[in-house]
Amino acid sequence: MVSEIYLTRLLATKGTLQKFVDDLFETLFSTVHRGSTLPLAIKYMFDFLDEQADKHGIHDTDVRHTWKSNCLPLRFWVNVIKNPQFVFDIHKSSITDACLSVVAQTFMDSCSTSEHRLGKDSPSNKLLYAKDIPNYKSWVERYYADINRLPAISDQDMNAYLAEQARLHSTEFNMLSALNEIYSYVSKYSEEITAALEQDEQARKQRLSYKVEQLISAMSLES
Repeated sequence: MVSEIYLTRLLATKGTLQKFVDDLFETLFSTVHRGSTLPLAIKYMFDFLDEQADKHGIHDTDVRHTWKSNCLPLRFWVNVIKNPQFVFDIHKSSITDACLSVVAQTFMDSCSTSEHRLGKDSPSNKLLYAKDIPNYKSWVERYYADINRLPAISDQDMNAYLAEQARLHSTEFNMLSALNEIYSYVSKYSEEITAALEQDEQARKQRLSYKVEQLISAMSLES
């Protein structure tokens, strides 16, 4: 009896939130939505992933789909959905957190290429959006296909875009803190990074491997 009551409440809550969830997913999986154009960085990044797949002879569409999902929806948007306090000055209660976890799980399932199989023993949060996920999956596939059809972004345009973004937000970030985070990563994986730079023709021409080694050496002395 208690389970049936809770299930009824879950379905009622889901019905109330349905339009908001649909609007959110539609906005995130659209190249042009309500006057907002796709950021150049996303097109540039997705083209880079496709180039790497071609370079290494990876023609499995599921692999390419997973790469794109891992680097944008699952790496960035899921974190924002589950933690709105990162973006807005709000308090996230435990109840809100539980609700957002269901939405985030639905979002992740929508980006998956595996078949969505559910049974009578599946958790209720999975069952809530079971009928909606195939539709959401089609939105994700359309989104990636639309991005693929957009004109390629040149390195010059990308550099100009990054320079403009840096100018617009120059006072909003602690550059030294960001550089320190990058240094921590580079020093941790210095051998792998220098080896990869040695194998890249453009990196060899610019002596990037040597420069990275010099940087790590200088920073180590400073510390």
